[in-house]
Amino acid sequence: MAVKERRKPTTVIDGIEPYQVRPGEEYMNENQREHFRKILTTWRNQLREEVDNTVGHMKNEAANFPDDVDRASQEEEFALELRTRDRERKLIRKIEKTLARIDTDDFGYCENCGSEIGIRRLEARPTADLCVDCKELDEIKEKQRSE
Repeated sequence: MAVKERRKPTTVIDGIEPYQVRPGEEYMNENQREHFRKILTTWRNQLREEVDNTVGHMKNEAANFPDDVDRASQEEEFALELRTRDRERKLIRKIEKTLARIDTDDFGYCENCGSEIGIRRLEARPTADLCVDCKELDEIKEKQRSE
């Protein structure tokens, strides 16, 4: 009989180990909230650093190419970077909203039904604000609206 190898859960942020729940530990205690605050703060800082790097890159790399193809290629590269940064800007807002939920002790609980989201789900998606069941219902409703 083959032994199943258990994969170690990973977090969004390298270098931060997943939280190890101790038997009998209360859900969303201070240690857990601090763990997720650290993940979210580090993630937000990394995203902000990327924004700064993009601005610097665009200033340093901007050139007025005489060749139309080279100019178009650079403009497309910059447009892609800006779209990526715009998505990251929205993610930063979501991270800040999540940090505020930690401060008000609402973090880790579903915004729709109030049930626990779960440590493993939060490790995979620290900005999750819905439990798996509510998220599935939300996705089904969204799919029905788009059809």
